[in-house]
Amino acid sequence: MLGEAVDARLWGKDKGLPRSYPVVCHLLDTAATAGALWDRTLTSSARERLAAAMGMSVERCRRLVCLWAGLHDVGKIIPPFQALVPQRYASLRGDASYAHLPGAERRAFRHDVATQWALAEIFESWGYPTSKPLRRSVHHQVAQLLGGHHGRVHRALRAGELSAPEAHACELGGSGWQGQRVAHAEALRRLTGCSADDMPSGLLPAPAAVVLLGLVVVADWLVSQEEVIIARLPAEGWRAGDEALREHWALAVVGAAPLVAEAGLGVAGFPERSFGGQFPFAPNPLQESVAGELPALLDGPGLLLVTAPTGEGKTEAALHAASLMARAAGASGVFFALPTMATADAMYRRVADFAKQNVEGDRSLALLHSMAWLSEAYAVPVGGHGGDGSEVTVGDSQAQIAAGQWLRGAKRGLLAPLAAGTIDQALTGVLPVRYNVLRLLGLSNKVLVVDEAHAYDPWMHSLLVRLLEWLGACGAPVVLLSATLSGRTASSLVDAYRRGCGYREPSEVVPVYPGWVYVSGRTGEVSPPRVVEGGRPRRVEVRSVPVLWGPTSDGVLGREAAVAAELRLLVERGGCALVCCTTVAQAQQTFRMLAEVFPSLAGAEDGLMLLHSRFPGARRAEITRACERAFGKPGVEGRRRPGVSVLVATQVVEQSLDLDFDVVISDLAPLAQLLQRVGRCMRHDRSGLGPEDGGRPGWVGDRPRLTVLEPVVEGVRAKAPRVWGSVYDQALLTRTSELLRRRADCGIAVPGDVQELVDAVYAEDFGDGLGDAAQRDRLAQEDAERWGAVLAEEQLARMTLVNPPMGMFDLAELSRDGELIDEALLTTRLGADSERAVCVYEQPGGCVTLDGEGDVPVPGWGGSRRLSLEEVRAVVQQAVPLPGGWLRERGADQQVPESWEQRAALRDLSVLRMRRPDGDAVWSCKVGDRSISVGHVGVERF
Repeated sequence: MLGEAVDARLWGKDKGLPRSYPVVCHLLDTAATAGALWDRTLTSSARERLAAAMGMSVERCRRLVCLWAGLHDVGKIIPPFQALVPQRYASLRGDASYAHLPGAERRAFRHDVATQWALAEIFESWGYPTSKPLRRSVHHQVAQLLGGHHGRVHRALRAGELSAPEAHACELGGSGWQGQRVAHAEALRRLTGCSADDMPSGLLPAPAAVVLLGLVVVADWLVSQEEVIIARLPAEGWRAGDEALREHWALAVVGAAPLVAEAGLGVAGFPERSFGGQFPFAPNPLQESVAGELPALLDGPGLLLVTAPTGEGKTEAALHAASLMARAAGASGVFFALPTMATADAMYRRVADFAKQNVEGDRSLALLHSMAWLSEAYAVPVGGHGGDGSEVTVGDSQAQIAAGQWLRGAKRGLLAPLAAGTIDQALTGVLPVRYNVLRLLGLSNKVLVVDEAHAYDPWMHSLLVRLLEWLGACGAPVVLLSATLSGRTASSLVDAYRRGCGYREPSEVVPVYPGWVYVSGRTGEVSPPRVVEGGRPRRVEVRSVPVLWGPTSDGVLGREAAVAAELRLLVERGGCALVCCTTVAQAQQTFRMLAEVFPSLAGAEDGLMLLHSRFPGARRAEITRACERAFGKPGVEGRRRPGVSVLVATQVVEQSLDLDFDVVISDLAPLAQLLQRVGRCMRHDRSGLGPEDGGRPGWVGDRPRLTVLEPVVEGVRAKAPRVWGSVYDQALLTRTSELLRRRADCGIAVPGDVQELVDAVYAEDFGDGLGDAAQRDRLAQEDAERWGAVLAEEQLARMTLVNPPMGMFDLAELSRDGELIDEALLTTRLGADSERAVCVYEQPGGCVTLDGEGDVPVPGWGGSRRLSLEEVRAVVQQAVPLPGGWLRERGADQQVPESWEQRAALRDLSVLRMRRPDGDAVWSCKVGDRSISVGHVGVERF
């Protein structure tokens, strides 16, 4: 019988097991689990799309997916792999059936590569369509797909290689080895119920191939868990006869569905509910428009672009729209992507609250960013384990939603039905990194919501464009949210999605503010823009104040004097102000100046506050909570607005915090950032509240006011000072300055003027409106430098990105022929040359602590034991991001202790050993020839 031809001595798994696991058992386990993944994690719409792409019925497609998944490891039936367990290989070495060229078993040859070689032969013998060149042949493409199950798709084989495989790859072994690979494949084909006619009719479109490969990888990972294998281990001496294989197949099928369910994988359901049925408040005009008009436009997948000011309820509009779009497209979940870890943590809580009330079915919710496992918001379910393997527990209410242990493993989070995280988690799917297909699988049938869609540089924007092409091709719905989005940027994003859907002609998207536009993925049609009335239309008073950088002169104040002058009335009469600085050093200097000029302010509780990124993490979180109490939305328990207060901050206040001030003072910045900052001025309605209840002082009136400090450098207005570095593009500063001058008398109507201004700042003919020839020439030079930088970023994207899905048939393009890039490239660019350090404090007597007071010993200091999760958390909470240049010359005493090397979250930190000589009030250390100190204003370098 056919089953008796399968040799059970050939092993597939061994590590951590009491005895080796036959490869045929692992293949059957994977095949059965792929079927359960098909049933439980793909919606009917997704299954129908895959079946249509393969030219067959859904039932036949399922059988073929099971077969292919099982075949992924036939490449383990080669001498080099089997020789990895010498005692198992010993029984084969003396068997003439397993003859091979001398030394083949000692050569390095990856078993996933062997799978590609072996299956190309097998599929050709099974009658899969063939053609030339091989990279466009069905039999080779499917073999290449399955050879990519370790996260890297290998180069296309050559016709000459396949005509004589052992001559080109002696590691494959002789005819006996090939016979066993065929026997295993035939056994799988028979047990999965596939017939000779079950094969794709043509090349697989790239989106379908990505989903199929992703399913194979997930199935392989699920059944490779030690506890799963041990429960299914055959008895010693087990023979793979026909009946024995049937029994194991039946066991694998029965266990597959529970295995998938226990992992937290599945489909989230979005019951049909009105906006009022989802949220405990009435919709505002934007939300009402989306809820009332979007359903009539939904005919399947599509893209929704929402543009509105901060504080207009875009998040709730997006969650409601995602529910509508998921039902229309048959999507299986939602991923909410944000620009920072802080915003992701906050959104995780909001999505969790939404899911508890409005999502049915499988509701596992993952938090996705590099520090998610340390987040207090993302507790581990009861009996689960943290990122370091330590057991922790949480309450039952959190366990109902929070993703379980399996989904918290590396590269798995996007497979959860629901997720919130940083945008890089999604963008990595279009970079040639290992297992990028898992990112694309996780997004291929979800609603992707991208918040702050305008907030990315040209390189990141290029990645988002490519991702939208892939999602359009996959039929995944998308929601883009933005407070300031130019028409050009909007068109590039919309057209990328349309290209993925098969519509290559460009569209003209005119974003409306506030409002929304919808693009049908089925027809490519762009809906007429829906303009909505802003929730709180306002006219912002904008004043541009020139401030001198360098020697003072008559009539022009220095920056610090100008800030003090702007705040004097507020300090005397009451109110809350935000002073937004360009750099951390500038914020620290401004804070010190204000403390000196206004000692009463500095002496009052919450009178003078400082917030920036260069505080140790725990201290920054403490300051952030204090800011939310002082300046947050009125009426929330525990919120207490000071009578007079000034917050000095950097750009960290633009996105992640819901803060409200009476007056905003800001350094000059590009228009989009200024509009974000002015959104923190009179953000909430405080009418009817007295000053003691959090109301505004009468002198500020009812019109928001923004004072912009325009630097004057060497006689040139709006020229960025050298100490700002490359934070902002000079051309955008010049353009913004000119637009603000034009608005000096009339102010800026929000939202009425916003879209016009955002488009105007990027207008190609902007220079034509400048009356001075020298100004035009200077702007032309600045524009040229800006476009040069943009082109360089776009060229980097072209050099690194995965190709678009349209016309991709050689799947090695997913991995750029196997030449993967480091996944850290994306996070490095997001971090902008940032490293993390931890300050430790050398106390009198030699004790080293995590705090200056000397109360908290440094975990693992001077030892080599493995740190617990809580100890790792305690260290990381004291980490502070610093410019890489500050730490470049660090010495041996600034390396992490031995015990920290065992933890991925700690091993790349730098340790700053702070000392405080007798009589010195400042903790400091030397790095190279510079001093770094830490104190009440954060970390500084001198």
